[in-house]
Amino acid sequence: MTVLVGFVPNPLGEAALTAAVAEARRRDEPLLVVNMSRDDVLVDAHRAGQEQLDIVRRDLEDLGMEFEVRRVEEGGDAAQVILDVAEAEQASVIVIGLRHRSPVGKLLLGSAAQRILLDATCQVLAVKES
Repeated sequence: MTVLVGFVPNPLGEAALTAAVAEARRRDEPLLVVNMSRDDVLVDAHRAGQEQLDIVRRDLEDLGMEFEVRRVEEGGDAAQVILDVAEAEQASVIVIGLRHRSPVGKLLLGSAAQRILLDATCQVLAVKES
């Protein structure tokens, strides 16, 4: 089993990563950090650059964590990517960042977090930015 965290390079992603580290330690399981890039946009703010991922790796090494950092280069649906990876890796828990959205925002744009919460076959830990 593993703890999977959906990582985005922003304060919400950092909060999710911090919670995932704590959860992996609590469960005594390895950590899988997943970052993805949508293939239908030229610039994706959720795509972590190599330097950002190297910092994540260094920080996790400094913490003595057993981990893998994985970038998924293709795919337009972040929720489906996370769900597919969780299923393939038999994740015990998915850790995601959760931001406030208005009801209209959810209606118009959908919510990857909501879809993960509803469709995951394992536990989901949703965290807010501190």
